[in-house]
Amino acid sequence: MFLDEKIIEVRSGKGGDGLCSFRREMFAPLGGPDGGDGGRGGSVILAVNEQYSTLLDMGNIRLYKAENGVAGGASRCTGASADDLIVHVPRGTLVTDEDGRILADLTEIGQTWVAAKGGRGGLGNQHFATPSNQAPQKTIPGKPGEKRILHLELKLMADVGLVGFPNAGKS
Repeated sequence: MFLDEKIIEVRSGKGGDGLCSFRREMFAPLGGPDGGDGGRGGSVILAVNEQYSTLLDMGNIRLYKAENGVAGGASRCTGASADDLIVHVPRGTLVTDEDGRILADLTEIGQTWVAAKGGRGGLGNQHFATPSNQAPQKTIPGKPGEKRILHLELKLMADVGLVGFPNAGKS
């Protein structure tokens, strides 16, 4: 079986939320804000794999979803960023969106394209401390990730040639 067209959905991860936290230590009664920032969400990346020859090698997966970033922690700890999800495609894959616009033409071995960028992490309350507001309750949540529906099409080259004498009826 040979498959030369496939529709997939890609979703990048959401950024982690910022934390509202205050420093509490024995000898620092007015410790101040120390909420950490959220981590970055994972991106979905299409990469050319030389071992794939058709889109059938990608399997039957229709949804590719990256992980979300981790929320910030106390003591100004930044949350962990999520790993990027790498989707392997064969060489010669043409990527278009729902409207038919060409987004990427993956023809070289090792070529990559970011299909959906991960969301930025949010900010903790440590960033909002000012001399007039020394105990801010404000945080910024993480940004949502992108969601796209992509149409993958494999550009084909002819593998068959007719050989024979001239005028031998090879039509």
